[in-house]
Amino acid sequence: MSTVALAVTDGMLHFELSVAYEVFDAAPVGVAVPWYDVAVCGSDAVRVGRFRLEPDHDLDRLRHAGTVIVPAWADVDEDPPADLVEAVRAAHEAGARVASLCTGAFVLAAAGLLEGKRATTHWAHTEALAARYPRAMVDPDVLYVDNGSVLTSAGKAAALDLCLHLVRLDHGSAVANAVARRLVVPPHRAGGQAQFVAAPVPTRDNHPLAALFPWVIERLGRPLTVEDLARQARMSSRNLTRHFHAATGTTPLRWLLTQRVRRAQELLETTTDSVDAVAAATGMGTATTLRRHFNRTVGVPPDTYRRTFRSRSRPGPVQPAEE
Repeated sequence: MSTVALAVTDGMLHFELSVAYEVFDAAPVGVAVPWYDVAVCGSDAVRVGRFRLEPDHDLDRLRHAGTVIVPAWADVDEDPPADLVEAVRAAHEAGARVASLCTGAFVLAAAGLLEGKRATTHWAHTEALAARYPRAMVDPDVLYVDNGSVLTSAGKAAALDLCLHLVRLDHGSAVANAVARRLVVPPHRAGGQAQFVAAPVPTRDNHPLAALFPWVIERLGRPLTVEDLARQARMSSRNLTRHFHAATGTTPLRWLLTQRVRRAQELLETTTDSVDAVAAATGMGTATTLRRHFNRTVGVPPDTYRRTFRSRSRPGPVQPAEE
């Protein structure tokens, strides 16, 4: 996955293209792992929003990339260029991992990569994607979908979530968190291996739950209940549930389980602790409970996840990134 190719053409949006370039172009300070080579690929000079962009390579370069990123397509009512569609299809057939950001999903769908697969795009265009490509299983309610070699994201900020997810798959959570820190974004919306998206948390200091989230994260190893969270937030359980759903789209217990699974992933990646020890450290209690929730959420058992991550990992220490 060392080469990340950004597929560009007239009519693409600059935000998602810039997001991908920011994530993959340079490793954060203190991260000592082999980083990506970024190639900007297009047929000719292109207009991206109000900017003119000179690609480094033509679209044939996509076939030689480990990962191909297709940024957002501005006019979803217009067919994407045939040469772009063919280049993306050829890259996938050659073994590349192909990811679309926002409405870039329309390019993947035109290339036939979404047939029979779950996919998503910006919420304002999910109905159009589903209507035009009925063999794609469009999910309007998620931040991104990971089908292994084909990935799609929702709009705008979700593009960053998907890019961080790719870094996490390639290099682990510590490196992905370092990238998030460099970009000054919270890594709370990272996903797992099986189309799993952790619920976001509010970032406003004056939000009623702003102080509660870090308090919970520091105590994941303890047996916490909704009543414990409500007491800490100084509100009733009913009000807590209402504020939680408004802020995260889920319930307090589901959010808590999400955080426990994410912590378990980090411990499986960065320690040699037994599954029993990881279960205790994440508040799961027993290895049986951890395995049940982990397998349901991530898609594989904890032991398999650890072996898979270590087979992907590369040598080199990870140091905390500078502010």
